[in-house]
Amino acid sequence: IRPPAPGTRFPEKLTYVYSVDWRLWNAGTASLHIESAGGRQRVSGSADSIGFAAVLFTVRDRFEAFFDPATFCSASLHKQTQEGARGRDTMIRFDYAAGKRLLDEKDLKTGKTKHTEAPIPACVTDVLSGIYYLASLPLTVGSTYYFPLNDGGQTVDVKARVEAREQIKTLAGTFPTVRVQPQAASGLLKDRGQVWIWYSDDAAHIPVQARARMFWGTLTLRLVRVERQ
Repeated sequence: IRPPAPGTRFPEKLTYVYSVDWRLWNAGTASLHIESAGGRQRVSGSADSIGFAAVLFTVRDRFEAFFDPATFCSASLHKQTQEGARGRDTMIRFDYAAGKRLLDEKDLKTGKTKHTEAPIPACVTDVLSGIYYLASLPLTVGSTYYFPLNDGGQTVDVKARVEAREQIKTLAGTFPTVRVQPQAASGLLKDRGQVWIWYSDDAAHIPVQARARMFWGTLTLRLVRVERQ
C-alpha cells in the first residue's frame, strides 16, 4: 500500500450522507464518517433500506474500521449486518506481527459462532478504509493503482483504474469528478459485479457517487449532504 504523502490531512468529524437508488425507487440511505481516534483514523458507515425496498428486503448494516494514518494499514473492521432474515456480527482483526487475519463471527439468529485465520501481507486495507485510501491517491485520468484488500476472506489484489472525468449532479450540488473503477479477480468486489466510484476532481476527492451493477440490478449512491460535527 502506498502511504499518504507527507502532510496529508484527513477530514475530521466529517460525514457524507447518500441516497440509495434501485431502478425507479429510492431504496435506502447510506453514510460514511471519518474522525481521529487516538493515533488511528476511525471510519464508520451505515446502510438502511427504506420504503418499498425495505418491504421487499430489509437492510440494516453498520460498519466500523480503524487504520493507521501514517501507513493506511487497516487495524480492524467490525460489521453488524442485518439483511433479510440473516443477521451477523463480524469482527476482523489484522495481526501484522503474526501475519494473520483473525475473524470472529456470530450468527445473530442461531447464535452459532466461528473463528477463522488466514495469512495476510505486511499491510492491507479493508473495504471501508479503502474508499479513503483511493481518495488519498492523485487519481490522474488514465492511471491504474494496485493495493491489497481484505474483507474477512482471503486477501485480494485490487486494481483501480481512473477512467474519465464527468460532471455529476446531486442534491449536494454539481461536481466535476473523476470516475474510478476498482476491480478484483475474487472476493467482495467480484461478488458485487461492476463497481464505480466518482470522486470530486479537486484536492478533497469527496466520494460524490458510487454505483454497483449486479445481475439483479444496479444500485446507485448519490451524495445528499456533507455534515461537519
